[in-house]
Order: sequence, then structure tokens, then C-alpha cells
Amino acid sequence: MPKKRFTSLLCPRHLLSGDGAQSQPAGSLQRRCGNRTDWQLPRSILPAHQQHHRQHSDRPNMNRYRVKLSRCLIFSSEVLEFIEKCMVAVGTQPSHAATLADVLVEGDRRGHYSHGLNRMDMYVKDIQTGICAKEGTPTIDKETVATALVNGRNLLGPVVGNFCMDLAIQKARDAGIGWVVAYGSNHFGIAGYYSMQALKEDMIGMSYTNTSPLVVPTRAKECTLGTNPISVVAPANNGDSFVLDMATSAVALGKVELHNRRGDTIPEGWGCDSEGRLSTDPAEVLSGGGLVPIGGSETTGGYKGFGLAMMVEVFCGILAGSQYSKHIRTWRVTDRVADLGQCFVAINPACFAPGFKDRMSDLLSLHRNLEPSEPGAPVLIPGDPERSNIQNCRTLGGIPYDIEVVNHMNNFAKNFGIEPLLPVNRPVPEQMPKQMPGQMPKQMPEQMPKQMPGQMPEQTPLQNDNPSEARGRV
Repeated sequence: MPKKRFTSLLCPRHLLSGDGAQSQPAGSLQRRCGNRTDWQLPRSILPAHQQHHRQHSDRPNMNRYRVKLSRCLIFSSEVLEFIEKCMVAVGTQPSHAATLADVLVEGDRRGHYSHGLNRMDMYVKDIQTGICAKEGTPTIDKETVATALVNGRNLLGPVVGNFCMDLAIQKARDAGIGWVVAYGSNHFGIAGYYSMQALKEDMIGMSYTNTSPLVVPTRAKECTLGTNPISVVAPANNGDSFVLDMATSAVALGKVELHNRRGDTIPEGWGCDSEGRLSTDPAEVLSGGGLVPIGGSETTGGYKGFGLAMMVEVFCGILAGSQYSKHIRTWRVTDRVADLGQCFVAINPACFAPGFKDRMSDLLSLHRNLEPSEPGAPVLIPGDPERSNIQNCRTLGGIPYDIEVVNHMNNFAKNFGIEPLLPVNRPVPEQMPKQMPGQMPKQMPEQMPKQMPGQMPEQTPLQNDNPSEARGRV
């Protein structure tokens, strides 16, 4: 009897065939129910008794042969194009839509999914309702050689952020430091996107923003502060760097939203209920409760996070003259403009003691080389987890997304007639079924075909990884 040579089942539309087995049409491996994400084996490759069962049973049970995808792989170019189309569909200036897409995709690449594609619908609604300006350019109200006050003119946050950080870097070249604050801005994505721009000039970079009141201060029951993120970066040798990018709340609100969308509980110390008591129910945190500062309760140091959040408010809302604290509009309520305050700083280390990058590299190495408390879990410095996520995206050739988030955004985009929607049937390699009935042993990711049915033309990992490079191919 000839030996059957089955190919590995790699995606719902991949064909299986072998000597003595009938080749299957491209659509036979996926149920004809739109963008369903479960795999089902064709009858021809099932054991004989299962073929009989499938033919004659009124209620065939195929659950044991079905793999439910929880995540899917999407190319950076696909996400960029999708976000841009959604934003342009509601009237956003194309260059502003591209700027926003870059920031959101970078957030996802770095593993900050709470500030990436997951946020797109919020930006679309802000433009659609007219509560955020569709086009324009920020302006400078006043400036000195090292400082500036910018009017964001109610534009998208990333547009204001790029303008201000560019200005801060320019001033740091001339004066050694640039300190720029802005009012009239909006949500700008991950704070690290702007501070990291200073690394290209071998400078220290900082960025801060206030946000809608989402955090309940220590000993209180009412939200009066935002997540008020802090980002500080510093260059080291050989392209290495220190990259701190954190909220002053225990977590970002988006992480609680993601847990709620998936129906998961949250760790204790992330948020509280309407009475100020710590809660593990994301629904209680999102409806009447709030996030808590870094540190959690007072006994575990929550008052320190409270103090950091107020410091950011001083740099942003108070210094820039924007809205601040509880005066900022409620999160996701678009009854009035946000008028957020933001702060951007660039510092040239060359104006201080020589050898900055050498000492910075030593500081990073000193901590990375510490003996870990648990074998196999090395000490990570700020920025290392993000570097790991970026490398993972390079290896995979795209960004892994939670399937529920993608489905949510696709359904949202249908309201504007966006095509194509984001693909949901491209599995993340680590999710490949280990071995299914009638299938050869699993293949490693490097054995995956160069191009699968219904897939975009082949993209190398490096091409997929960088949003700006991916943009050139869209």
C-alpha cells in the first residue's frame, strides 16, 4: 500500500491531500459561517468509523476534532491600513490618520495592547462626533530658547505629541534642554512613543499626560486623577537604552477592559468598587468604582502612586493651563472637548559630565547580571519586556491579537463600510494543533509554507515588524 503523505494543517483554508485521499477544496476545512475561527477536519481524513458516524449520525460530535483559535496573527501593514481607513472614513486628515495608526501599532508591537488597536474605536468616535478636530496644526503660544507653550487646537493626541516632542528636541540641540507643555490636546497613546524619539539624538527623553479621572486616591471613594503616565528614556551604548513607560495607576484602564471583555477576573490591587474597597471584578471597577494608584492600598504603598499622579498633573494640567483632575471630562463621554495637558522634555547629556552612555550601559548590565531569585527568570530593566515583545513580532512576522478584540473592531468597522476587514483565520504558530487524527506530527514554525491560501504576499519578519516600513508596502 502506498504511503500517505499528508501536509500539516496550518490554517483553516490550507488544503490537505495525500496518495489515496481525495484532495479537499479550499473552503472545506472551514465551516461556511463567515469569519468562523474553528477548524474542522474533512471527512476523507477521519478514521473509517468516524466517517461512518459523520455520515449517519443525526447529531455528529466533532468537538474533539475542532481547535478554537483564541488569537490570530495580523501583519503590521494590515493593521496600519485598517486603522487609517477607519479614521479617514469619518473625515480625519489622512496624514493625521497615519500618525495615529503608527502610534497604535507601535503600542501593540511593544506588548501594550491596552493602548493599541483596542483603542481605535474611541478615536473614531471622537472624530465622528466632532468633539476632536479633524485637521489642522498645533501652534506655539509662547516660547524661550528652552521652553514652549503649545496650543494643541483640539487635534488628535499623536499629532500634538509629535509636534511637541520635535520642538523639545530642537530646543535641546540649541540650549541643552527643551521643555514643552501643551493644552488643548487629546489621548495620545503610549507615552513612550514620544520620549523614545529623543534616543535618535542620544538624548534623555520624557513625556507625561493627564487623563480623564479614573483613579481613586488613597483613602477616597471618588475618581479625581487620571492614569497620568510617566515615560523616561535614556540612551546607552550599542543601541541599548533605559525605557520606562508606566501609568501611575496600578494598571492602565485598557487592561481592566480587556479582562472584562474576556470575562476574566483581575488581580487584587488593580481597582476598587464604588465604596473604595479593592475588587477583583472588572465590572465593579468599570461601573462606579475606579483604578487605584501604584502600590494598591495604603498599607502597600498606594499613597506613593497617588503622589506620582499628582506630580504628573503639576507638569501637565497645572503648568499648561489645561483641564485637570476631576475637571477633565469623564472617560469616553464626548459631551465636551478633552483639553488634556501634556509635557514633553528632551535633555542633551553632552551638556553634563562626559561618559554618560558608558555609565548608562554599566548601570543596565549591573542589574541585568544580578543573580535571579528564581532560576530561569532573569532580572529585567525597564524596556526589556517590550524588546522581547518586539522580537517576538519579528519572529512571527506579524502581531498576535486576541481574536475577540479583532472581531469587535471588525464589527465596528462594518458601520463605515471598511474593506478589507482584519483577517481572523491566520493562526499564531504556537497555537498550531500538536497532532490531530490522520495528521502527520506537527511541523515547526520554520517549516510553515511561504504563502498560505488567502494570505498576503510573503513578508519577511523585519518588513512586518516596523510600522513605518510596513506602511511603504500597504
